[in-house]
Amino acid sequence: MAEPIEVGIVPYTLSADVYERVGADFDTEAVDDAILARLNQLVPAGIVVHRNGKAFADPDVADIARGIDWQHLLSRIDVDQILADHSR
Repeated sequence: MAEPIEVGIVPYTLSADVYERVGADFDTEAVDDAILARLNQLVPAGIVVHRNGKAFADPDVADIARGIDWQHLLSRIDVDQILADHSR
């Protein structure tokens, strides 16, 4: 089986501005992990985003991965619910 190919970087973590706007205390690592898990559920099989934001794809889906609108996929994630699930 061929090694996965790096196909890009996905900025999936929330900025400090988001946390400031919401105004509560959150387990930020758990929030990032939940967003990442949901993002990886949304991508086609053979594509994975790692915790460092690097996206990898199996060679047969690398072109598909390069064409993904990451911002659109991220907009489909219910960040408010994730924040609610991980407040302290």
